[in-house]
Amino acid sequence: MRTLLNKLTAALPPGTVAVAGGTVVLGAASYVHLGVAGHSLSTDAMANVSVLWTIVMSIGIGVFFPIEQELTRIVSARVVLGQGTAPVLRRATVLTAGILGATLLVLGLGARPIADLLFHGDRALVAALGGAFTGMAACYLTRGVLAGLGRFGAYGTQLAVDGGLRIVLAFGCAVLGLHSALAFSLVLAVAPVAATLVTLPALLRAVGPGEPIAWRELCNGLGLLVCATLLSQLVVNAAVMSTKLLAPSDSALIASLMSALVLARVPLFVFGSLQASLLSGLTAAFTAGDRVAFWAMLRRIAMVVGLLGLLGGVPATVLGPWLIEVLFGAKDPVLGSFDFFLLSAGTVAYMFAMVLGQALMVFKRHNLQLLCWALGTAVLVGITLIPGEVALRVIVAYALGSVATVLAMLAALRLSFPGAAAAATEGPGQRSETGRLGVGAVGK
Repeated sequence: MRTLLNKLTAALPPGTVAVAGGTVVLGAASYVHLGVAGHSLSTDAMANVSVLWTIVMSIGIGVFFPIEQELTRIVSARVVLGQGTAPVLRRATVLTAGILGATLLVLGLGARPIADLLFHGDRALVAALGGAFTGMAACYLTRGVLAGLGRFGAYGTQLAVDGGLRIVLAFGCAVLGLHSALAFSLVLAVAPVAATLVTLPALLRAVGPGEPIAWRELCNGLGLLVCATLLSQLVVNAAVMSTKLLAPSDSALIASLMSALVLARVPLFVFGSLQASLLSGLTAAFTAGDRVAFWAMLRRIAMVVGLLGLLGGVPATVLGPWLIEVLFGAKDPVLGSFDFFLLSAGTVAYMFAMVLGQALMVFKRHNLQLLCWALGTAVLVGITLIPGEVALRVIVAYALGSVATVLAMLAALRLSFPGAAAAATEGPGQRSETGRLGVGAVGK
């Protein structure tokens, strides 16, 4: 068993194990938070929390997670070249503040219609949504720099503090008898801000003086990446929002779908511990010109993703209908094992798409990544709009939209980077004749 664990650890990008502990806590916090809310709130209030949670995990991640990814890529490259990162942090802070300000302005101007459409007219939940976006902005800004610097201990600590506070605050709401959607929603705002403050000193000690960074270098691919990430989050979270729009009065189905998606996406929470270290490792190999290490890391992580999908998908398919009753207090079970199978299959495909998207991003082909997610989104929307049972439509749309994205990304990598096949078969220690991965892997 120890040998197997050692082999699995060796197959992961450097830093994964350090992040994994924090990711487990944060992933568990999602289940505890929603589970405690499900047992404490009425069906309508839980539907409001489910919608807010979905928006935070889709639009919030779509807008702010690209900041982490771009910072990880830029800072990792600077570390390899021996350059300091304090100028990157300063400009990235200004940029993130601007993006957050624009997001909050939109929420403020549209508070009434947003509340009427999504939260049964409760504008306090719109304010809680703004607080959650603020916490995400702070977290992703600091995590991007920490991951790029290879400070995965502090990165994992931030995840663990964030998750631990969500658990404590959720139980605190239940113990105090706060049967309010607002109370459980504010957990998503308080916990990430506190976690950022805890790890901020470690971040400030790690950055050092260096060459200034141009705004163009920081922003060049960010717009495309934000669009691609928003589409990816639309694919993975559309089921709940689509049901809210297609069957707004079916609160039981909305809450059940939210709970089912959380269960089916257990592998995705674990996969989160790989993303930061994977992007950092791929960028370092790319910058150093070691294309053998680049493609070997990509192959190993694909095998790990397949294993995660199998380990998470089988239990979800078999036990899912029972678990959403026990863990999340689903009042009226409306989903069966086949629904959980489709959700699990969609999750596996989605993880493969995320891995392939990282490779495209390292090559600075943000445009191809966006095009692939746009194709997957088109498939999802097309299936969602066909006549039929709402639950089946939105679940099949998630699965086939994710599969379409994977196929598109495989085609993009094969057509755009013909050197990939040759790189994958090179022996250990071999390098491309050009010496630089960017040229050797993709051609002139």
